[in-house]
Amino acid sequence: MVVPLKPLPLAKSRLAGPAGDELRPRLALAFAQDTVAAALACPVVGDVVVVTDDPTAAVELAALGARVVPDAPGAGLNAALAHGARTVRAARPGAAVAALNADLPALRPDELARVLRAARSFPRAFLTDAAEIGTTLLTAAPDAELNPSFGGPSRLRHLSSGAVEIALTGVDSVRRDVDTGNDLLAAAELGLGPCTAARYAELDGLGAPRPGAA
Repeated sequence: MVVPLKPLPLAKSRLAGPAGDELRPRLALAFAQDTVAAALACPVVGDVVVVTDDPTAAVELAALGARVVPDAPGAGLNAALAHGARTVRAARPGAAVAALNADLPALRPDELARVLRAARSFPRAFLTDAAEIGTTLLTAAPDAELNPSFGGPSRLRHLSSGAVEIALTGVDSVRRDVDTGNDLLAAAELGLGPCTAARYAELDGLGAPRPGAA
């Protein structure tokens, strides 16, 4: 499993309004911590590789058990994912690989396992986000390249590339990525992971950080 993460000061810019510039990067880190922890707890995930150049995130996510590699290409999200997939296969030739968004703070290991098991039937497969526009997960079988095309309306790009869309119900936590305050409210309704829940408690009605929040 490959999880990409921007440097925290640059992450989740659309949350600057509800969260403020101080809490926003802390929320981004909390999202990643809960995402990585859930992925590591998933019974069908053998390894989690985080691609990031952020030193704080590297330390925190490695402490959870992830393998952290620098974003050597430095050429954006999809280059980072391809680099992560190559890193996985350098250590485990022929491994199945998957790319997972780092902003799934309500992620449930059992739901992730259902999606990954369904994906095994196809050379490449993906799960669309809750808005049915983007992508939260892309998989590649052992003999297939990942060929990621994340960002914006990536659902159509992944379909056009030959990847099969995974059609499952009851996997809302794997589809609920968070870019906006409304997304975070929706994730909270599903049940946030512990790191995000702690940061979420610092928000005052998703309008502004509470005074003195750290």
